[in-house]
Amino acid sequence: MAQFVLHKGSTRGHANHGWLNAHHTFSFANYYDPERMHFGVLRVLNDDSIDGGMGFGTHPHDNMEIITIPLEGALAHKDSLGTSSVIQHGDIQVMSAGTGVQHSEFNANADQVVKLLQIWLFPNKKNVTPRYGQITLDIAKRHNNFQQILSPEPDDAGVWIHQDAWFSLGTFDENFETDYQIKKQGNGVYAFVIKGSVTIDGHELTSRDGLGIWDTDKISLKFNTRDTKVLLMDIPMEL
Repeated sequence: MAQFVLHKGSTRGHANHGWLNAHHTFSFANYYDPERMHFGVLRVLNDDSIDGGMGFGTHPHDNMEIITIPLEGALAHKDSLGTSSVIQHGDIQVMSAGTGVQHSEFNANADQVVKLLQIWLFPNKKNVTPRYGQITLDIAKRHNNFQQILSPEPDDAGVWIHQDAWFSLGTFDENFETDYQIKKQGNGVYAFVIKGSVTIDGHELTSRDGLGIWDTDKISLKFNTRDTKVLLMDIPMEL
């Protein structure tokens, strides 16, 4: 029988630093909840808004797969691998921190807020050579469809990471219904609602709610409002 955990958007950790307005689905920085440390290999799901010209100075990471999904505006990235780029809505960025990498992230615009999701997954291989990847996707292909944005395979759609995980993004019409088949036995799905309302296996979610489901091989979704945007993260439940 399927099991689930529901995280309403209003129950997330919240930190407003003035230049940074951050919401944390899982324990992060000064937000700590022993019941919300991770969902399977999903360790961090941060929903950040960064003021114009502001950002995170150079800081280190290791042995983590870090995925950045811009929702609005543009984010400038620099790292110790020599990468320098700007990502915006439609782009997906991944960094395999491996043996260690330092990077900085700043709002690329002085007069516009940048909004983004940053997601950390525990890797299935430790101490890999650090790497960075970025891709621009056709967001029109997300209409009433889950567009794959990440997988374990370098030759598959989207970016790739060192983990048996698949991420998909979609934007759906009101009353549209679909099923999602979990990719690998032992995986669960964490659904995050970016905008709108959806009912997943009988659980109604609204904007910024998250629902984790496991011990099942598929989930059923019905979208309750026009232009509902949902991120699905299909991930191993075993660390």
